[in-house]
Amino acid sequence: MTKSRVEAFSDGVIAILITIMVLELKVPEHASLDALRPLIPVLLSYVLSFIYLGIYWNNHHHMFHMVRQVTGGMLWANLHLLFWLSLVPFVTGWMGQNQFDSLPTAAYGVVMLLAAIAWTILQHVIIRAQGPDSPLADAVGSDTKGRLSALLYVAAIPLAFVHRWIADGIFAFVALMWLVPDRRIESRLREEPR
Repeated sequence: MTKSRVEAFSDGVIAILITIMVLELKVPEHASLDALRPLIPVLLSYVLSFIYLGIYWNNHHHMFHMVRQVTGGMLWANLHLLFWLSLVPFVTGWMGQNQFDSLPTAAYGVVMLLAAIAWTILQHVIIRAQGPDSPLADAVGSDTKGRLSALLYVAAIPLAFVHRWIADGIFAFVALMWLVPDRRIESRLREEPR
């Protein structure tokens, strides 16, 4: 199977998830700033999740540029990632509609953690299929940023019950860490012959 089918399918799923999230934004009944005030948490959770999905889409695109041949393991690992990402609209809506209450915020952290784990699994499956000397293995290295992200999610989940804004700050910080596409992969792609 060619990697273009995996990329197209993944692109489609992520586009649908973003569409689902935006359709959950309800238009206020009145044309006043006061009518918008209750929607602020919903809009903030939407922006955060939109950024996360954009990060996954962007890095998925970069990572699959380094894939030579798709294997069955890659297909299943990719579906595993898409499963966790498909829960993002649900936890986004739950967190936003409940004004970042502790349980929905913790659930958001769980989904983000499991998506990060699924990403790491996909990365490892690709590296295993292409070998330890593959360009992706070289680009990923020890994956300090990925490990740090997972540790921050693990910290944010219980912190949601102590002080939910700290947990939300951690989610925003992790998103900011990944906002720029993975430069390790981008620099490796520039080195690859065309």
